[in-house]
Amino acid sequence: MPRLLSGSGTVTGTGALTSIAPGADGQVLTSTGAGSPPAFESVSAPLSNRNRLINGDFQISQLYGTDTITSLDDDTGANNDNSYILDRWKLVSEGNDIVDINQSNTAPTNQLYSMRLDVETVNKKFGIAQTIEQQNCIDLIGNAVTFSFKAKVSATTKLDNVKAGIIAWSSTADAVTDDIVSAWGAEGTNPTLASNLTFENTPANLSVTTSWATYSVSANIDTSSTTNIIVFIWSDVSDTTAGDFLYITDCQLEVGSSATTFERRDYASELARCQWYYQVLFNPGRKNIDSENICISYMHSNGYSYGSINHPNPIRDGGTASIKNKGEFQALSSAGGGWTQLTSVVGFDALSWNRSAIYFQTTGTDGYAILLRKNNS
Repeated sequence: MPRLLSGSGTVTGTGALTSIAPGADGQVLTSTGAGSPPAFESVSAPLSNRNRLINGDFQISQLYGTDTITSLDDDTGANNDNSYILDRWKLVSEGNDIVDINQSNTAPTNQLYSMRLDVETVNKKFGIAQTIEQQNCIDLIGNAVTFSFKAKVSATTKLDNVKAGIIAWSSTADAVTDDIVSAWGAEGTNPTLASNLTFENTPANLSVTTSWATYSVSANIDTSSTTNIIVFIWSDVSDTTAGDFLYITDCQLEVGSSATTFERRDYASELARCQWYYQVLFNPGRKNIDSENICISYMHSNGYSYGSINHPNPIRDGGTASIKNKGEFQALSSAGGGWTQLTSVVGFDALSWNRSAIYFQTTGTDGYAILLRKNNS
């Protein structure tokens, strides 16, 4: 068998020695099979960090966990058009409450999750989209790219026209129009995109079936002044049946004209990528935590307290902060008296990349320390 030799000494063994021609910068040594010597070859795609999408296999769901996202969710309008759903993905639909969404355990072999879109309002189009930050896609502009994903439907009687688009945004970087669709159009007609958005490919029916399969589309990112890239998967059907499901997973956008195997990253790395854009500071994934200490503050006047909360990871541009329900928080004074519900949350603001501030009012004695906790009981 072939051997690579270096240095000096005595070579023992059987078989002929074969020389290997030197390679060029950036090439790797590749086996060409038994009985043939290896050879240096160029790598057409990066070995890692190929996928420019985040949470393409939907393993991260900070806000909702595995709960189904519906119009009745305690987050008002949770499944409205243009709502943020599983991390890094937005729902794009022809109106509100068109589909319910959840992180589903219906997935290909040896995988955990997919995104399930469940038809609630019939005869409407719907889909999902992700925008890539400029600094993460600038090198793709002017080059060929491929968008691939796995999908299946519960029945092809109605969900028989699923399409995928690669979209260029040609205006201010990282300020993409919230609702990317201007008009959905008739069944089988590609939607009209909002201003400064352009399909780089020509979307066509991918003929998705009831079995898992990989689908891909390719395009050259050649729209003038492109600053961001968006991927978009949608059902182009205007005759649907309530309760039909579209399942999607393993979404990947990469440089080149052909799809490669999905790049699966570990959970911690993917969570950190998601938290650069969005963080649930209390009770992420709706885990059933009876109580979770948040911060220690000081009651300075008339029951008002100010506390600082560290972020688990830095967040882009400092972010903005909001609290959904002040009734889920309790305070305990070092003066005694037991846990009490908050009277009000006056402010909750992102101060920097790594911390936010909460300003609240509760009962207690001024001048004492206050322990704030998230209470789910």
